[in-house]
Amino acid sequence: MKNKTNNSINNPMDNIDDWEENLIERYPDPETPAKEKEEFRNYVDSERVDTVKEFYRINHINQTYDFVCKKEEEFLKFDKKEMSLWEAVDFLNTLVDDSDPDIDLDQLQHLLQTSEAIRADGHPDWFVLTGFLHDIGKVLCLFGEPQWAVVGDTFPVGCKFSDKIVYPEFFEQNPDSKDERYNTKYGVYTPNCGLDNVKMSWGHDEYLYQILKDYLPEPALYMIRYHSFYSQHREEDYNHLMNEKDLEMFEWVKKFNPYDLYTKAPVKPDVKALRPYYEALVSKYLPEVLKF
Repeated sequence: MKNKTNNSINNPMDNIDDWEENLIERYPDPETPAKEKEEFRNYVDSERVDTVKEFYRINHINQTYDFVCKKEEEFLKFDKKEMSLWEAVDFLNTLVDDSDPDIDLDQLQHLLQTSEAIRADGHPDWFVLTGFLHDIGKVLCLFGEPQWAVVGDTFPVGCKFSDKIVYPEFFEQNPDSKDERYNTKYGVYTPNCGLDNVKMSWGHDEYLYQILKDYLPEPALYMIRYHSFYSQHREEDYNHLMNEKDLEMFEWVKKFNPYDLYTKAPVKPDVKALRPYYEALVSKYLPEVLKF
């Protein structure tokens, strides 16, 4: 990952898993008894909380409508790298942080844990593939993007920020919150215009959706594009922008979410044994080379 001039300011999280572990703490599995503190991977101490809070402070200040437009212009040309899906997975695996004291699963193993849980429940193969693919957009980090512009809860820009978004107080420092074009309920949008007409904060979700939008079924694309949109699929606070198709498709997003959150465990999947199945699955839906 490229170093920034002032890394502590631009990229406060040392480990990309910090955000994901914070999600599990905020949205615990209702069917699982509460864990003892020592069972967590030491993400409940003040240092971890402060790290995630600082991450969202920077994210909320900088994720403006203009910022998203600029990132779309920069990255949706897909001129950074051409790779097969497997080359992208290998590329993504360089994100593994050796300082993580308790678990050494690389990105591929996390993806396989998610997809294998989906497969075990008997879902269609495209759903299984979605679990396997959903975080591939994190390769943005390897193109020099700071983590606050890659991971984190996503939300619409171009309209008033919901108070149901994590750490909403930091939006007070976002220029859009003072801009009359963007700080009303609908902002630049119209009632129930549909999420396809709404710009989301920039990150790995939107990036991967744009890469794969011609290859996967619509429910899969919704899962990829909106799996971090917690203020809607958990809080339902943006119904005023959604149309009927969005509401229907979000049932799939909600179905996907537990597999993403609650399948991460220190038991390593057998990558060698599983790879032939996933090679065939990838070949069924995706072209040999993808543009990133």
